[in-house]
Amino acid sequence: MMVIAPVVFVLLLFITAPYGRYQRQGWGPVIASRKAWIMIETPASLLMLAVFLIVPVNLTIYLLLGAWQIHYFHRAFIYPFRLKSDRMMPLVVVLIAIIFNTVNAFLNGYHFVLNQSWYSSDWLYSLNFIAGAIVFATGFFITKRSDAILRNLRSGPGDGYQIPQGFLYRWVSSPNYLGESIQWLGWALMTLAPAAWVFLLWTLANLVPRALSHHRWYRENFVDYPASRKAILPYLV
Repeated sequence: MMVIAPVVFVLLLFITAPYGRYQRQGWGPVIASRKAWIMIETPASLLMLAVFLIVPVNLTIYLLLGAWQIHYFHRAFIYPFRLKSDRMMPLVVVLIAIIFNTVNAFLNGYHFVLNQSWYSSDWLYSLNFIAGAIVFATGFFITKRSDAILRNLRSGPGDGYQIPQGFLYRWVSSPNYLGESIQWLGWALMTLAPAAWVFLLWTLANLVPRALSHHRWYRENFVDYPASRKAILPYLV
């Protein structure tokens, strides 16, 4: 996983994943985006739920797994039904994402199975847990607030893209991706799990190139796009 992530990062700098505004022909069969997102995100939610059946009752682990579900239950069973887009997604992209989410959830969940003794009640008072929880909550809020702004730009299927305004969109083109990156940094700090740090590496490998593509797309398609906005972080123009 650690070796492949940098390779994926470089590839995505040159080949933009063909879904959303970058949907295009030549990638094989397609399915509706709503169904695609359910298929993609469900394994990450359900596999981590399986840990509850394996790990003895432990408040710390329950809280950590709860934080995971706050994100993935929403992504699998709420987010897809709030989509207003009628776009399609290539099946090959869906399958690759399913494989990643399955492996990633297994690695993170199996960490708790193997290392139950790490997470005593004292863990909840550790600096890394407290800091990680704050970072995770901050990233979650940024992501959901940014997604809501994007969603409200459309009144229904077929509506064109507009320039998002307000909140962190004043400074960056993709605060939703910035928020998700911050969120999984928080997860890594909360758990200190090797699998969590690998997940953060993959998050950046996937989202930073996507944010750069969004930034270029906005600047190419809107002549009045604010020149002061950065791609995802202040140092990425």
